[in-house]
Amino acid sequence: MIKKERHVLVIFPHPDDEAFGVSGTISTYRNMGVPVTYACLTLGEMGRNLGNPPFANRETLPQIRKAELLKACEAMGLDDLRMMGLRDKTIEFEDDEKMVKLVSDLIEETNPSLVISFYPGLAVHPDHDASARAVVRAVRRMAESKRPTLYTLAFANNTVEVLGEPDVIHNVQDVAKQKIATLNAHASQTVWMMKEMEAKLAANDPEAHKWLNTERFYTYNWDKDFE
Repeated sequence: MIKKERHVLVIFPHPDDEAFGVSGTISTYRNMGVPVTYACLTLGEMGRNLGNPPFANRETLPQIRKAELLKACEAMGLDDLRMMGLRDKTIEFEDDEKMVKLVSDLIEETNPSLVISFYPGLAVHPDHDASARAVVRAVRRMAESKRPTLYTLAFANNTVEVLGEPDVIHNVQDVAKQKIATLNAHASQTVWMMKEMEAKLAANDPEAHKWLNTERFYTYNWDKDFE
C-alpha cells in the first residue's frame, strides 16, 4: 500500500533516472491525485547511447533527450517538470552550496512531505552521488519537525552490505503499462534493453516481473545514515 502524500519532490540528474526506479511510484501518486514535482538537473547530453540503430549524434542528443523526457512525463501523468539547466557529467564539480541552495529552494517552494533521490555514495554515477549529497545536506539543515521523509535509491554492489535490504517496497503492478511506456519514451537510452526485458516478461521470467512490479527504497535515517 502506497501512502498518500501531500506533495512529492523527485530530484535526479538525468532524463531516464526516474524511469528505472520510480516511474511506477510517480504514476501511482499522480493517479491518486498527489502533486509530484520532478526536478531533472541536466538533459543527459553526454550520454553514451545514441539509439540502436543510432538516430542521434552528439549535437542532436540534448534536444532528443529533452523530447524523450517530456514524453516520459506524459506517460506518468506528471505535469510539473523542472529542467534545471545544469550540464551532464559536471554536477560533481558544482559548488556544494550552490547545489544545496538549488535543492533548498525547490523544497521551500513545493513544501513536499516526501523527497525521492539517490543515496549518496551508493548510486554508482558521480552525478548521482553529487545530487544525492546536495539533497541530504539540504534536508539535514531543516528543523527536524519540518523535514520531509527522504526515500533513496541505492544500487552499488555493496548496497545490501552497507544498508541491508530496502525498507520500503512499493507494489506498482497496477501501473506497469505506464512504467513500460515511461521506459520506452527514453528510446535513445533504453531501446535495446526494453526489447530484451519485454521478451523476458513475455516468457514470465520471475526476476523481470519483480523488477517491473515492485520499486524499492531506503528511508534515509538521520540518526544512523551518513553522506
